[in-house]
Amino acid sequence: MDKKKLPIGIEFFDNFKKDQFYYVDKTGFIRELLETRGSVNLFTRPRRFGKSWNMDMLKTFFEIGTDPFLFEGLEISEDPALCEQYMGKSGQMRSRV
Repeated sequence: MDKKKLPIGIEFFDNFKKDQFYYVDKTGFIRELLETRGSVNLFTRPRRFGKSWNMDMLKTFFEIGTDPFLFEGLEISEDPALCEQYMGKSGQMRSRV
């Protein structure tokens, strides 16, 4: 069995799957954000706790033309209705506010 690499120095969400990096699934954060968001959301974490990667994950999820393969097998893919409504449709999130 091949071991996955640690994502040291990796900044972009799409690299973890394409390049077979180890990844702690934080995609449930997308659902939480959609269900509890306000007009402004503040994301705070200490240094090295994944702020940039989480922001890139959000960008990748909502970005028009995103590859659904990137989210296969992750927590967010267990909610197909949410994925159908929001994945790859960046304008949809704004229109719901």
